[in-house]
Amino acid sequence: MIVLDEELQGLGLEEKISNWYRGSILLIKALRPGTVIKDEAVPKLLRQIRQPTFVTINYSDFWRRVAAEKSFCLLCFKLTADQVDELPLFLRRIFKIPEFQTKTCEWEKFP
Repeated sequence: MIVLDEELQGLGLEEKISNWYRGSILLIKALRPGTVIKDEAVPKLLRQIRQPTFVTINYSDFWRRVAAEKSFCLLCFKLTADQVDELPLFLRRIFKIPEFQTKTCEWEKFP
């Protein structure tokens, strides 16, 4: 499951990603509808669903603040709003990396 951060809403990314990704794609807001989701709440929400990959371009908030966990994957791209159309291509490339092609990752491989 791919969970997109709220700043990626309304950009047509869900449709572009769904052209090649067979799993579910949703916005983080769907995990707690009708409320404001602060960045620090994101890991807790991700732990409540099965095998999510959270995708954000909010580099200034996520690049060092979230500890690695086995319960979810967090992919943070340093992209501007003008570059966000490239995100589906980057995701597809990342998911082709052997370590990302499995349900269980061998965490020992990563420093």
